[in-house]
Amino acid sequence: MSDRLDPLLNFHPFTRLNALLAGVQPGGPTLALSVGEPQAPPPAFLAETLERHKAEWSRYPQTAGTPEFRAAVGDWLDRRYRLPAGLIDRDAEIIPCAGSREAIFHMALATVPEWQGKGERPAVLIPNPFYHCYAGAAAMAGAEPVFLPAARETGFLPDPDAVPEAVLGRTALAYVCSPSNPQGAVAGRDYLARWLALGRRHGFTVAFDECYAEIYFGQLPTGALEAADGRLDNLVVLHSLSKRSSAPGLRSGFIAGDRRLIRRVTQLVNYGGVAPAFPVLAASVALWRDEAHVEAVRERYRQCFAIAERIIGRRFGYVPPGGGFFLWLDVGDGEQAAKRLWAEAGIRVLPGGYMARPDAGGVNPARAYIRVALVHEPAVVDGALQRLVGVLGDAGLSEQAGPRAAQ
Repeated sequence: MSDRLDPLLNFHPFTRLNALLAGVQPGGPTLALSVGEPQAPPPAFLAETLERHKAEWSRYPQTAGTPEFRAAVGDWLDRRYRLPAGLIDRDAEIIPCAGSREAIFHMALATVPEWQGKGERPAVLIPNPFYHCYAGAAAMAGAEPVFLPAARETGFLPDPDAVPEAVLGRTALAYVCSPSNPQGAVAGRDYLARWLALGRRHGFTVAFDECYAEIYFGQLPTGALEAADGRLDNLVVLHSLSKRSSAPGLRSGFIAGDRRLIRRVTQLVNYGGVAPAFPVLAASVALWRDEAHVEAVRERYRQCFAIAERIIGRRFGYVPPGGGFFLWLDVGDGEQAAKRLWAEAGIRVLPGGYMARPDAGGVNPARAYIRVALVHEPAVVDGALQRLVGVLGDAGLSEQAGPRAAQ
């Protein structure tokens, strides 16, 4: 176990960022643009609902949640993705989770063990760059993380047709994120269907991380359930209220999909997980049933990205994302840019290389980038980006462009 854990401690992106900036004095009022933590206040009815259900803090949570929660999630999925009637069994194919991170981790623990003992080490397919929990979950489950290029050339999404057959034959799980973190690429229905067909053909699970699905700036992002062809085998989708409802502290989300995997995750939570408390579930029901506050959240991010387009312009290979709330900027050397921004402007950003692993040639495909989270109010974002450009200048001026979505 220590062989798996020790490298993870060294590779955690924020551990590395803390080490990079240790001893460096900030050169201005400090502002964290490194963490994808929404700073907009959640709707007022969230606190009001928690207060109304405060007596239920004394009850142990139930892993399956409440019928009201499962009904609210099922209704939202039906509306949002225009699903065929009866596609999802709300009692067997939906389970609450304590935020999508925990669900992502549990997916590896639920899928990898059945591949152990087959003669080859099981693989987990991960986009490169990636959300760090994917790699951590794969490693702790005993699988080999296989990193798939997700650079400008592939529309910032990995190409499912480029995975070698030998790897597919031992794959237990693939993580697919749309809109992607960090690049904000939005996958089309065709793309999602290709991944799902691949998983069904080779017998592995595809976990579609859709936690940014409600933050978009053009076409409504397609969801994996729309590409499911009326079946949920080999498929799970992961959603959260953290980004959608600006409620990261609520720690509430859900998993929906293949009932076999839902049963496995249920047992994992029963033995060593955390089920959302009854007041949290009640508040979650109210949030999943309301769309007005979500549109307000989206409008705030639209304003932030309008500011980014005005200030960043063609600098740093900037590609306006299709979704999410990150800037993915080519600054030549992400670590050096992060140190300069902290030392000269007090702005904390994440070096892109900390979200990726070197390719077969030893090259980290995200080394040149920084990830900038536009999570603050528009006026703060405006000032922060002015400071960023003031430090980094026009060295990144570029005519490059890239696709908003992959089909």
